[in-house]
Amino acid sequence: MNSIKSVFSIKDLENLSGVKAHTIRIWEKRYNILEPMRTDTNIRLYDIENLQRLLNITLLHSHGYKISKISKFPPEKIPQLVKDIISEKSAKNHALNAFKVAMMNFDQSLFLNTYNNLLAEKSFSLVFNEVFIPLLNEMGLLWQIGTITPAHEHFITYLIRQKLLSNIESLQLQEPTNNEKVFVLYLPHNEIHELALIYLNFEILSKGYKTIYLGQSIPMENLKEFSAYFEKTVFVTYWSVYPETDQVDAYVQKFQNEIVSNSESEIWILGKIAKHIDKKNLNKTTSVYFNLQDVINKL
Repeated sequence: MNSIKSVFSIKDLENLSGVKAHTIRIWEKRYNILEPMRTDTNIRLYDIENLQRLLNITLLHSHGYKISKISKFPPEKIPQLVKDIISEKSAKNHALNAFKVAMMNFDQSLFLNTYNNLLAEKSFSLVFNEVFIPLLNEMGLLWQIGTITPAHEHFITYLIRQKLLSNIESLQLQEPTNNEKVFVLYLPHNEIHELALIYLNFEILSKGYKTIYLGQSIPMENLKEFSAYFEKTVFVTYWSVYPETDQVDAYVQKFQNEIVSNSESEIWILGKIAKHIDKKNLNKTTSVYFNLQDVINKL
């Protein structure tokens, strides 16, 4: 593990492990499973090794090992037992825990080793859906309650993005097998949160379609020319922050009137801002989705 260390409160351990702080205190006092530091005011603080040990113990406990028994194991036995008992179901939990430790300690090697072990057993699509999406969702909550910093979030998001782009490049080397339509993926002006859109690019490519990825903050005017190049275009956009909620209906109507009105093209809209769209203003060119899986199922 690298030399970068982080220090956690018992509440942080609860948030990261799912074990209540009261239970952690009991385990610590009764079985001495953790070795906290103490502040001058006797507040418990824990380093990254304590976090990793707790996450491993939690996994063993969920598989029937009693804490009293775990506490008597030599330190090197616990990680080995974790490796031995990992199954299809628990592998997801173990990977999530490993990615959390990698995030908290800015440990790129641990992230890559965990990812490669998952990829040896699963497709990238399964890894993303079963592990990365829950991890990203949990990261959002951990950030909101102050357990992680933006630096932690950016670190792990960059690595996930890196793996997405690597898999996308492999697909782009193949000729499209489905020429029925072309997908243009973009984020509206001022929108910069693109990880979900990048993943959709991967899924659409994997179905054999041609995609054109435009990325962040694209003004609507820049999309008009695509109708001249392709007979049928599906514009895919993801709204996390923009447009402003009081502007969504105006955006949709303008798009319908100026971009897709005289063609066979469509627009698919996703993201939490999409829930503010008044469906009475939609015509057959516009579809609204509230999760990635619904879009994947339609492809």
